[in-house]
Amino acid sequence: MNTHSDDQPRLIWATRGRNWGFRFLLGAGLDDPLLEYERAFGGDSDAAEAFRRSADTVAVRFPDPLQRRDFAGRVIPHEIVLFGADADLVDSLDTGIRELWPRVSGIFAQIWDSDDPPSRQEIERGRF
Repeated sequence: MNTHSDDQPRLIWATRGRNWGFRFLLGAGLDDPLLEYERAFGGDSDAAEAFRRSADTVAVRFPDPLQRRDFAGRVIPHEIVLFGADADLVDSLDTGIRELWPRVSGIFAQIWDSDDPPSRQEIERGRF
């Protein structure tokens, strides 16, 4: 069952690090963010960049702005789904990057080259 409380961020963030594979680092307070993530991106999984808007969500995918790469040499993507009133502020891919990258860049800078990232719950609680 998915739950959400008002003090949780309304943001899903999925990415990979240098040494760890694709995972959700923020889950918008949902027990399992996968369904909402898939709904927001609508099966668009091949493009390096994406912008999708629905009634109450915005989904953006963009390459790491600092061109960080994983152990295989691939540029790391960031995939973010934003909900509610915050989604209304994002009307394009460029705006999405400008508005959303600052929300996650500090966390990513601390964890991207670790062997194992902190859990989604640790990040959402600010404990890592």
